[in-house]
Amino acid sequence: MGFNQVHGFYIQVSRGQSHLVPSHYVRRQTLKNAERYIIPELKAHEDKVLNSKSKALALEKKLWDELFDLLLPHLEQLQNAASALSELDVLANLAERADTLNYCRPELVEQPGIEISAGRHPVVEQVLNEPFIANPIALHQDRRMLIITGPNMGGKSTYMRQTALIALLAHVGSFVPADAVKIGPLDRIFTRIGASDDLASGRSTFMVEMTETANILHNATKHSLVLMDEIGRGTSTYDGLSLAWASAEWLAEKIAAMTLFATHYFELTELPSLIDGLANVHLDAVEHGDEIAFMHAVQEGAASKSYGLAVASLAGVPKPVIKRAKFKLQQLEASGHQQAIEPQSTAAKTSTAPRVENQLSLIPEPSEVEDALARINPDEMTPRQALDELYRLKALL
Repeated sequence: MGFNQVHGFYIQVSRGQSHLVPSHYVRRQTLKNAERYIIPELKAHEDKVLNSKSKALALEKKLWDELFDLLLPHLEQLQNAASALSELDVLANLAERADTLNYCRPELVEQPGIEISAGRHPVVEQVLNEPFIANPIALHQDRRMLIITGPNMGGKSTYMRQTALIALLAHVGSFVPADAVKIGPLDRIFTRIGASDDLASGRSTFMVEMTETANILHNATKHSLVLMDEIGRGTSTYDGLSLAWASAEWLAEKIAAMTLFATHYFELTELPSLIDGLANVHLDAVEHGDEIAFMHAVQEGAASKSYGLAVASLAGVPKPVIKRAKFKLQQLEASGHQQAIEPQSTAAKTSTAPRVENQLSLIPEPSEVEDALARINPDEMTPRQALDELYRLKALL
């Protein structure tokens, strides 16, 4: 016996046995090697089965409507109870995690700044198979930006992210993964971390990076926490270094936001000697022959080297490539970048550092009219002065 959507229930008999089928069987379908029949009893069973499904749906709808009519007068109280239970659920989970994972209660103070003693990343700490290295951080008026250097995989991004997560958890009312925390007022947390393009919008990795950087530079305030991870790595060395330097200066001098600025441009470690309120910190590593051990501990001062070749070797880059890279690195460090590159043409032999005026500009320089307009304050002008200024601007066109 079988069932399909076309014929319903049926009895299938092989063609070789079809002569034994009783006379009251009604042939419904003929196949290559079989015949399908129905009988009144089977049809009655089919009607019962199919009708029971529709009856079940009708009964279900009826019961739902009755339940809804019963609960409708109490809908507001039920919604309030559900909201309270959901809030209690969140608070209970935060309390359980705080007790189980040895979190501390943060202290929210009026004075701007962030002080974290032995801070930990709440997620990374749980997935590691080894003890998490806790690190402190101190940001205040006299130390509002940290220039963070160190090797890839050294823990720079984790250090930055754990600071933001601790600040966020503190402001939502949770205990935090640290020994002690003091956090002043924060209006927003800005992050520029990671590298990815936006193919759907036709934006390159560098364009995405610059768009996010522009958003931070336009909207951050002195009460913001800003995380900047390796600004400028999506373009040439000189362009990237220049953009990273200028962005750090703007954040430190114009905005005065509390900033964690991770970079591989060691030139930026000179900024603390040029601008007040900046400091260098680094995450170190130790090399043992061709191997490298990451310490993951934040220390004062700038890093001594980036350990990029050691990390590449750890990632499985072929040894001949690493060997060639070491040779080129020695050339670059000994004689400078332009001399170490083997010239391919007469122009290459005579080339020096890239000149700014040779670069293509995506944003044109402001015109004389635009400069004049920027200096005008309409609120301080009489109608006659405004008319005279309009004629003067027209003459500049």
